[in-house]
This record gives sequence, structure tokens and C-alpha cells, in this order.
Amino acid sequence: MSIYLIRHGLTNGNLEGRYIGCKTDEPLCEQGEARLSALCMPKVSRVFVSPMRRCIQSAQILFPGAETVIVNDFRECDFGDFEGKNYAELNGNPSYQAWIDSGGELPFPNGESRKQFAERCVCAFEKLALLSSEEDCAVVAHGGTIMAIMEKYAMPKGGYFDYQVKCGEGFALEPDGSHVKV
Repeated sequence: MSIYLIRHGLTNGNLEGRYIGCKTDEPLCEQGEARLSALCMPKVSRVFVSPMRRCIQSAQILFPGAETVIVNDFRECDFGDFEGKNYAELNGNPSYQAWIDSGGELPFPNGESRKQFAERCVCAFEKLALLSSEEDCAVVAHGGTIMAIMEKYAMPKGGYFDYQVKCGEGFALEPDGSHVKV
């Protein structure tokens, strides 16, 4: 059984380098739709999807005809006060600088910590892995969701930021933790 972990397609917020988390439910941009339409994904019977519109749209484009199961705990991190802002807008903000200096370990002001976010995503992944132990399936979610799952299960072990992927990319994760980029 392979589980394909795919990041949603490109959005305007991605193009602008914004922190687009669980509070901003933006759609794919035209460029994002076009890029996804050009990809060829393996056939799966079920796709587990973040409830965010960008993920639902991506799953429909990448895995047409597959059963879609919304997994609320695959939603993006709560970026708190940084939501919707980009680096230029946050530059000089003491809270942002403290978060950067912590290597992303501090909680987002009025948002989630990376630890809380990762625990939520991994717990949801463990439940779906039990449901799909006999079949290939896909997860269409956010970069952070994929990074949290891969940090926990990929072999050889890597850190959270080692598993960053671009929009429309991801990994095929095998039961033994081996993986390839897709």
C-alpha cells in the first residue's frame, strides 16, 4: 500500500508569499489549476483531503472519480496574527522576529505551535492509515501537514523542514517509511 501525500495547487497567496493558514479559504489561482491539470497521478480509490477549498479543488483535478473524504485535522496551521501577511509586511515586527529566531518553534501569536499542529496532523494520519491499510490512497493537504507526517514516519529520519514540497508536489510513502518524491 502506498500513500501519496500531495500539496495543494498554487494560490494567489502562495504567489505573494503570504502565510495562508486555516482562516483563509482561498481557491486555486488559474496558474495553479493549469499546473495540476498537466500532472499525471497514480490511480487511487480514496483521497483524504483537508477541508480547505484549495485542497478540495486540487483533489478533484488530480484524482477525478476517486472517493473524497474530508479530514478536518488536515487543515493548515493556524498562523494567528501572521495570517494573510508576507515577509515584507511582517519585517520589523518583534513577534515575527522572535518566531524566526526560534526556528519556527514558538507558537504563532494567537495561533498554533508547530508541535500542536504536527500532533493534530499525525493523529489524523494514523486514523486514516488504519482505514486504508489494504489500498493505495492519497492525501491532498498543505505543505505543513505533509512535513509533519513525513517527519514522524519517513525513513531515514529527517527533520520537519527537510520535507518541504512545492505546490502540486509530494511524496509516495510506503508502510516501511521508504518514500520517493512525486
